[in-house]
Amino acid sequence: MRLLRGLLAVCLLVTPLLLRAQLNTEQIMIIGRNALYFEDYVLSIQYFNKVISARPYLHEPYFFRALAKYNLDDYKGAEADLSLSIERNPYVSRSYQLRGLCRAGIENFVDAERDFRMAIKYDPQNPILWQNLAVTAIKREQWDAAASIIDSLLIFSPRNTDAYLMRTQVAVKQQDTTMVRRMIAEALKCDKYSPEVHSLNAMLLADDERYEEAEAAIDRAIELMPGRSSSYLSRALIRYYRNNLRGAMDDYDMVLYIDPMSFYGYYNRGLLRMQVGDDNRAIEDFDKVLDIDPDNTMARFNRALLRNSTGDYTGAIDDFTRVLEDFPSFEYGYHCRAEARRSAGDKAGAEADEMWILRRRMAGSLASADNQSGDSLQRAGAEKVRRRSDRNVSNYNKMVVADDEPGRQYTTTYRGKVQNRNIHIELLPMFAITYYERPRDVNAIIRYYKPIDDVNRARIMQRDILLTNNERALSEDEVKRHFAGIDEQSKNVADFPDVMSYRVARALDFYLVQDFDASLADLNIALTLEGDTWLLYFIRATVRAKQIESQNVSRAASGTSFAIEQEKALPNIDYRLAKNDLDAVIAEMPDFIYAYYNRANISAKLSDFKSAVVDYTAAIELDDKFAEAYYNRGLAKIYLGQIHEGIADLGKAGELGIFAAYNVIKRFAGQE
Repeated sequence: MRLLRGLLAVCLLVTPLLLRAQLNTEQIMIIGRNALYFEDYVLSIQYFNKVISARPYLHEPYFFRALAKYNLDDYKGAEADLSLSIERNPYVSRSYQLRGLCRAGIENFVDAERDFRMAIKYDPQNPILWQNLAVTAIKREQWDAAASIIDSLLIFSPRNTDAYLMRTQVAVKQQDTTMVRRMIAEALKCDKYSPEVHSLNAMLLADDERYEEAEAAIDRAIELMPGRSSSYLSRALIRYYRNNLRGAMDDYDMVLYIDPMSFYGYYNRGLLRMQVGDDNRAIEDFDKVLDIDPDNTMARFNRALLRNSTGDYTGAIDDFTRVLEDFPSFEYGYHCRAEARRSAGDKAGAEADEMWILRRRMAGSLASADNQSGDSLQRAGAEKVRRRSDRNVSNYNKMVVADDEPGRQYTTTYRGKVQNRNIHIELLPMFAITYYERPRDVNAIIRYYKPIDDVNRARIMQRDILLTNNERALSEDEVKRHFAGIDEQSKNVADFPDVMSYRVARALDFYLVQDFDASLADLNIALTLEGDTWLLYFIRATVRAKQIESQNVSRAASGTSFAIEQEKALPNIDYRLAKNDLDAVIAEMPDFIYAYYNRANISAKLSDFKSAVVDYTAAIELDDKFAEAYYNRGLAKIYLGQIHEGIADLGKAGELGIFAAYNVIKRFAGQE
C-alpha cells in the first residue's frame, strides 16, 4: 500500500511537468507556424527542430519543416523530411503533394508522378494535384498522357482557366490547331479578365502572322496587368513584325522601366536604335547587355560595328578580336576588323585579315564549322528573330527572344504567403516598426517621420528602427542574433526592471522571432514605465494585429492546404484593442500618417469601411503622394458600393506606382 501511495505521489508530481512540456511544445509549434506564415523560413526551421527533438513521433513538425526548406529551395532536405512525415502518417494528401513538388524540383519526374497520384488517391477532386500531374507528363513530353489528365480535370473543374491554358499548350505540341482555338475560346469564357489568357492568345495569333489581332490581344493583357514586363516584350516583338519601330522602342523603354536588368529589353532596343541610326544610344544599350552577360558574343559584335561607325576604331578592334577568339572561322568578322584596322592606320593588320579571307576562299572552305567551339556557323536564316541560346553568330542582327520553356510550371499553394492564396483582392499591409525591410526598388519612397529619427538619434533602442509595410524574413545569423538579444535583454530587465528601453528592445526581439505573446507582455509593462508612450502604443497595435492574423492561420491550417477562406463570422474583437492603441497614438501625435493608415486598415478588418475611408483620407491630406492609402481607400469605397470614386482612387494609386491597382479597376469597371 505504501508503495502504491509512493507511485501515486510520483505520478501527481510528474503529470504537471508532462502537461507543461506538452503545452510548451504546442506553443513552439504555433510560433513556428507563425514564422512560416510570415515567410520567416529560417526562423521557423529552428522552432520545428525543437518540436521534433521533443516529440519525434509526430508527422506535422516534419511536414512544416519540409515546407520551410521547400520555400528555401532545399528540395533534397524537404524530400527527406516529407518521407519521415509520411512514415509517421501515410494518409495525408498534402505530404505526398509537397514531396512531389520537391522531387519535380530536382527533376525526378517518375517519383514525382507517383507522389501526385498518391495525393489524388486521398484528395481526388483537388484541381492543383491534377494540374501538377499533367505538368509531370508535359516535362516528360508525354503529350497524349498530359492531354488525357487535363481532360479528366476539366470534367469536374470545367471553369479552371489554368487547365484550359495547359490544354492549349499541349494541343500546340500535338499540332491540333482546332483544339488550340477551342481551348483559348473556353479560357476566355471562363475568365475574360485573365492577362495570361490574353497573352497566350496574342502569342498564338502572332504565330499565325495575324499581327493586328495579336496586338489587340496583348493590348488587353497590358490593360489588365500593366506592371508585367513580359507583356511589353511580346507587344514590342509584334510591333516590330508590323514595322512599327517607334512603338516597339516605346515598349522596350517600358520593359526597362519595370525591369532595369532586362537582357531582352537592352539587346532588342539596341538593335532598333542601330536600325534607325541612333548609334551612340545603341552603344549604351549593348554596354548594358555586356554588363548583364559579359560573354555575349552577339552583343559584342553589334557594339563593335557601332564603335566602328562612330569612329572608335580602337574599341571596335578590341571587340572584333574578342568575337574572333570565340568564332575563329567567322569570315565577316575578319572583314569588319580589317576595315577598322585600316581606318585606325594599321595597314599591316588590315592586310593580315584580308589575307586570311583570301586564303580561306582560295581553299574553297568558307566558314561552315567552328572546330574550336563546336558550333555551326551557317548563313543567317530567314527568320526575323533568334533564340537567346542560338550560337550562330551570323544571326547577330536579329531580335532575340527567350528559349522555349520546357513546359508549364508546377502549381502550388505552398509558395509565398498563405494569406494570398484564396483572397485575390486585399488591403495592402499595415506599417510596422522593425529593423529590416525587403530591398527597395528603384522608385521606392523612403518612409520618414522625424520623431522616429529623433528616437534613433537618442539611441533609445539598441539599434536604428525603421517604418515599413514590406518586412523581410530573418537570415540564419539574424535569428541567432535576436535569440541572443532576448537573453541579453532578459539580464538587463532583471537588473534594471524600471528601464523602459530594455523592455522595448526585448519586445522587438520577441516580435521578430514571432513570439507575439512574450512581445505583448513586455510592451504592457513598458507602458507603465517612463518614456514615449506613442511609440509603444504603435508597436503594440502592430503586434496585436499580427497575433490575430497568425491565430486565424492556426485555426485555418488544417486539411489539405493552408488556404484561408474569408470568414463569414464576426470580425475578431481583439482588433478593437489594436484600434484603441492607435487612438492613443493619434491623440499624442496627430501628424503621424501611418497611425491613420493602420487604424483605417483595422477598421476595414472590423467591416467599418466608413471609418476606414475617413482615416485613409486623413492620411492622404497629410501626404498626397501616399499610394498605399489611395489603393486601400479605393477598395474601401468599392466595398461601400461607391464604385466610381473607388476606381478613381485606384487609378491614383496606379499612377503612383502600385500597378496591381489597374487589375482591380478592370474587375470593377463594368459595375459603375
